[in-house]
Amino acid sequence: MAKGLTLVIADLHLSQERPDITAAFLDFVKVTASQADALYILGDLFEVWIGDDNPAPLLTQVANALSSLRSHGVLVYFCHGNRDFLLKQTFAKRAGFELLPPYHIADFYGKKALLMHGDSLCTLDFQYQKFRSWWDQPWWQWLILATPLWYRQHLARKARRISKQDKQQKTAMIMDVTPDEVPKVMSEYQVQYLIHGHTHRPAVHEFQGLDGKQAYRYVVGDWYQQSSYLAITKDEWTLHFCPLAAASPL
Repeated sequence: MAKGLTLVIADLHLSQERPDITAAFLDFVKVTASQADALYILGDLFEVWIGDDNPAPLLTQVANALSSLRSHGVLVYFCHGNRDFLLKQTFAKRAGFELLPPYHIADFYGKKALLMHGDSLCTLDFQYQKFRSWWDQPWWQWLILATPLWYRQHLARKARRISKQDKQQKTAMIMDVTPDEVPKVMSEYQVQYLIHGHTHRPAVHEFQGLDGKQAYRYVVGDWYQQSSYLAITKDEWTLHFCPLAAASPL
């Protein structure tokens, strides 16, 4: 029986270094997500993903938690982010979720919305978009995944270090979505609702679309300081936040 609730999350950046985020996520899955019809994860669930063959205990924890939602009748969907773009079907089957394309249209109780991670909207970050054009290629992903696990771990540490350095040199405007890109992509997919993450700037933006109709952009927040999710029902769409310390102990 439908419960009339859909949840959307993004940018948890789960890692062994942040057990508080993991605890909050596991609590969210058990208490909140189990009461929904569906859970959409819009990328960057993990801080870094080096392959489905990674034996880290954290991956097993997350896979078991998400797969348990099936017993509650909850459908789980996953859209790749820029941190976990190498996640493939092997882990998806373990976690019991369906992999979505980069741009996905969902019908939420009669309202169609475009879902994506959001990094493709940041077109002013030319350096990042150039890199994105590389790792988005199947042959490049195959080449990386063909290397030994230890080497991928080395590449991941190097990439994280470079990413932190790059962010210190970029302005907030460059790392945010390009304003003109939003109505453009919404017009292309013929939707009035857009949901994404990536920017770590949770908000609800109302504006006039290219067709003159009222449009809405929902940005789901990261989980560095607090949990963040979008709750969608037939009557309202609401962003929720909760301090990480409020998560129940494991």
